[in-house]
Amino acid sequence: MESLETELERARDVPVSELADAIESIGFECTRCGGCCTAVETDDADAEPHTATVFPDEVRRLQSAAADAGEEPYDWRDVARPMPYGLEDPAGDAEGETFEWALQTDDCGDCAFYAESDDGTGACTVHGDRPLVCRTYPFSLALAGTAEPAGEAVDRAGLVRAHECEGLGRDIARDEAEELAAALKERTIRDIEEAIGVRDNYEPTDVEGVVVHDSEGQKRPDGTSLSEE
Repeated sequence: MESLETELERARDVPVSELADAIESIGFECTRCGGCCTAVETDDADAEPHTATVFPDEVRRLQSAAADAGEEPYDWRDVARPMPYGLEDPAGDAEGETFEWALQTDDCGDCAFYAESDDGTGACTVHGDRPLVCRTYPFSLALAGTAEPAGEAVDRAGLVRAHECEGLGRDIARDEAEELAAALKERTIRDIEEAIGVRDNYEPTDVEGVVVHDSEGQKRPDGTSLSEE
């Protein structure tokens, strides 16, 4: 498997115009259905909470979004939660280590920033500050190795993979395709840079509770560093 640094160079070298061509050929228009923001129904009629990765600096930007609007700033835990993968009993008294943050969810398992109007139209309450993973859905950039995205693709053009979304196959303006392509490239680069940071800053821990290893070090679920304890 090639190194993360090699993957990073590959991601940086991908032309935005090539990604825009692929997105344009697949087609996309957001229908505001809320499918990418809400809990996912499983085969056994249960629901899995909405899970979308978020970078530490994106958490801080969302924290300040409320203050910028003249409201009380969000607590870290209002914005993000430890990625549940790798944790024991994440819904209860969680224990263990994980390596990413996920957007916080409400009691229904929907994104904490998702709102739905009376007519069923979905909306993001922090749309201008939404994370890259939200800006680029339903697309991902397929590179070999770590950057290869998880989840099945329903369509693919070149390096661009499209995941299940009712907005696929609709006409998209060239300028919108280019904007989406630029965000997709940025997200892929950030994903790899985050992985490098996690690798370089990783330190084994032997403490109770949950520890999140991100590119900035080891943190508790409330975003505070273990070094502050």
